[in-house]
Amino acid sequence: MKTLNLSIAALAAVLTLGLTGCKNAENPTAEGDSATEASAPKGAIVYFNLDRVLSEYDMANDLRSVVETKVQGISDEINRRGTKLQNDANTFQQKIDKGLLTRSVAEVQSQQLQQRQSEFQNYYNSKQQEVAEEQQVMLNQIGDAIKTFLDKFRAEKGYAMIISNQGDILPSPVAAGDSLLDVTDEILKGLNAEYVATKKSEK
Repeated sequence: MKTLNLSIAALAAVLTLGLTGCKNAENPTAEGDSATEASAPKGAIVYFNLDRVLSEYDMANDLRSVVETKVQGISDEINRRGTKLQNDANTFQQKIDKGLLTRSVAEVQSQQLQQRQSEFQNYYNSKQQEVAEEQQVMLNQIGDAIKTFLDKFRAEKGYAMIISNQGDILPSPVAAGDSLLDVTDEILKGLNAEYVATKKSEK
């Protein structure tokens, strides 16, 4: 069974959220001089590094760890069942080759093996679907948490727009921008603080 790709790239692909107020707004292009702790002014178009948020957001890491553990458990069980079935099939074939089974007994055992193979394939398919659903739910939870936070964050700061930025080599859509408009640190700080508070309230 192929293990699911739970990488940051997969999460980033799913989290193509409506973070902007309109699609046709121009990108900020002014060169920044140096990093600063001051906030961007109200009405500004700000951006954040989505790769960093997905990598450093505690909730994303916790959920990813949970899903990876489930996937590993499912993969181990599939491998165990598959190995058992293959060993039984090999043993059956060896008995046939050595002439240790009568024709009638061989036919019965062959039918039984075919039935087991069919059941195993159904089990494998169902578990693949289960893993895909687990991954999708995880991605939806992370995406919803980030989008909900960004809506509140934008309103509180009075920003005109928040753009999600990805990558380090000519990141899109912000190839160049004033570092003052990069609110990644603020978003990460707020997301993680909110997540910690939520976990405490659930205890």
